[in-house]
Amino acid sequence: MQHAKKSLSRLSKAFRSVGMAGLMLAGAAVQASEPQACPATLQHTFERLQDEKLQSLCQYSGKVVLVVNTASYCGFTGQYKGLEALYARYKDKGLVVLGFPSNDFSQETGSNQQIADFCENTFGVKFPMFAKSSVKGPQASPLFRQLAQLSGGAPRWNFHKYLLGRNGQLVDSYSSLTAPDSKGLVRAIEQQLAAPHPR
Repeated sequence: MQHAKKSLSRLSKAFRSVGMAGLMLAGAAVQASEPQACPATLQHTFERLQDEKLQSLCQYSGKVVLVVNTASYCGFTGQYKGLEALYARYKDKGLVVLGFPSNDFSQETGSNQQIADFCENTFGVKFPMFAKSSVKGPQASPLFRQLAQLSGGAPRWNFHKYLLGRNGQLVDSYSSLTAPDSKGLVRAIEQQLAAPHPR
């Protein structure tokens, strides 16, 4: 009888040991499958341009991000074509272009639906676009206030660009005069795409 009790006790300890190991393995697997932490620069929510559904920018964690304030009636509006070409060229490597229409410079007077139709029908824009918002001054969205603080300057005109690395850190900012296919911008994007993914 005593021998049977000892055997049961040993079995019980063995099961507990296996159970703990299993739990530790399961915990490690869950931790490994968790998405990387969302950087502060992407902890913002915007309405999508096409349907005004809320979207978290955290979905772009780990990507190289080019943030651009846009307008439909501007001398730089043709940059939509270059931005779309840039997105199409590098999206599979990890680039995303994010467009933020703004009427801060009085050149984006349409509704969200009108802007969406214009972007798609005129330039075939496929990169993510968000509802019209403010990009400068005290009324600027939290994202653009943050980017202005990090870069030392808010957009002075439409099609200002902020480049974020895979870790969400600001790499550089570019004025409206910097075309999407400019060598400096393309080189900076390629360098960031070649950087290892953050852990």
